[in-house]
Amino acid sequence: MTFFERTRDLAKQRGMNLKQVAQKASLSENALYRYNQGINPKYPTVKAVADVLGVSVDYLLGNTDEMHPTDKNPQDMNSVELEEALRGEGASLRFEGKELSDEYKRMILDILQNLK
Repeated sequence: MTFFERTRDLAKQRGMNLKQVAQKASLSENALYRYNQGINPKYPTVKAVADVLGVSVDYLLGNTDEMHPTDKNPQDMNSVELEEALRGEGASLRFEGKELSDEYKRMILDILQNLK
């Protein structure tokens, strides 16, 4: 399924039409119809639509069939899990030679995950 098809089907399931979804996502009324014509949406558009429909960006893009992400929230991770997650993202755990606090690690991990 394409971004447009998933968006259309989810809107219908939630009792909305595409114009309503577009308006709630702060897009022009007909913005979503362009994506049925071979134009690829940019990330901010996909994120806004995903938020309105209550699903993950990956689901809307067809990268997964899971509507909701299964990743742990960085706020719920302990120090060891945070370090492992950050290493998996290729992030450094030190700044100016000093270990980062868990708060900073959570913020960095959240930023990295939102950039995907």
